[in-house]
Amino acid sequence: MKAIWNGAVVAESDATVIVESNHYFPRTSICEEYFEASDTSTHCPWKGDANYLSINVDGEVNKDAAWYYENPKDAAAEIKGRVAFWRGVSITE
Repeated sequence: MKAIWNGAVVAESDATVIVESNHYFPRTSICEEYFEASDTSTHCPWKGDANYLSINVDGEVNKDAAWYYENPKDAAAEIKGRVAFWRGVSITE
């Protein structure tokens, strides 16, 4: 699977995990040079606290377009160390 935004492949892996229709990519499969830390966080009752990353490709920023659970609850343990995408990021095979 590939995560593509603004013409760049920002993540690629054949080992994604699907939760709630979202592909969670291994953190090691993202192209770190495109990502910037964000102060945004949210809470999911069954997964826990999510942290966000913004994507910057050629100076164009997609704020909070990726998220991850640093310490997910036990019910979501399979997504620990993984990143998912939204806000216009295309997920393709």
